[in-house]
Amino acid sequence: MASPKLLLLSLLLLATFVVASLANLYQDIDITWGDGRANILNNGELLTLSLDKTSGSGFQSKNEYMFGKIDMQLKLVPGNSAGTVTAYYLSSQGPTHDEIDFEFLGNLSGDPYILHTNVFSQGKGNREQQFYLWFDPTADFHTYSILWNPQRIIFSVDGTPIREFKNSESIGVAYPKNQPMRIYSSLWNADDWATRGGLVKTDWSKSPFTASYRNFNANACVWSSGSSSCSSASPSSTSSNGGWYSQELDSTSQERMKWVQKNYMIYNYCTDTKRFPQGLPPECTATTMS
Repeated sequence: MASPKLLLLSLLLLATFVVASLANLYQDIDITWGDGRANILNNGELLTLSLDKTSGSGFQSKNEYMFGKIDMQLKLVPGNSAGTVTAYYLSSQGPTHDEIDFEFLGNLSGDPYILHTNVFSQGKGNREQQFYLWFDPTADFHTYSILWNPQRIIFSVDGTPIREFKNSESIGVAYPKNQPMRIYSSLWNADDWATRGGLVKTDWSKSPFTASYRNFNANACVWSSGSSSCSSASPSSTSSNGGWYSQELDSTSQERMKWVQKNYMIYNYCTDTKRFPQGLPPECTATTMS
């Protein structure tokens, strides 16, 4: 029988292995700007972005991806976050870039954050949907996920889908499928528009403002040197969790998304007839839009 000391040593080694396996932010993330305002802490388990009157900060993923399911846990700026924006998104580069956005618009203490989503394809966006959240996103970490495959993009919060953007190329709507994208995130001052259209300004006496990140996971096809890590014939065969490549919303998930959109959606470009007097975008009137 193993001695207590040997057993304790084994448990310590196991714990060290588990921590090491989770501590992947050093491996996956590059801090790109902020002059010391962005930091990876706790042996790579935690990343913080800070904003003060001089500068914000940001990071990007080391890898580019061509389709995948990306998860990150965030805890947003607490208290009076008015004027601040925490952005977390996939994007390619250039004037005809693709982009899939989560943006968290700060607010006065006690007022809810606004979760702003958008999809750009070939440089064209203007597909905003905005939501309140059903919890306080500053009190604890919550998981924000982007599932991006050739058929659809699904935005989820703690596993609950809030938005689906389907591939509508058949009716002439461009879809992000040809440009590899990196994950980017930044915390920055946008008090010219972020809170009540710019009416509420950033209170710099409350700075520095800090957002926290952990548990980044990219179950995705990595793009490198012009080719994908996934087999073009069968991407799912490259991963035990490859079901995301053909994943769609089942009836339960569709009902959960409808619940969110009924109770928490506060803006939908597809119902904004004043913005589109010549007619709503084609994907809005097709059955392919959620």
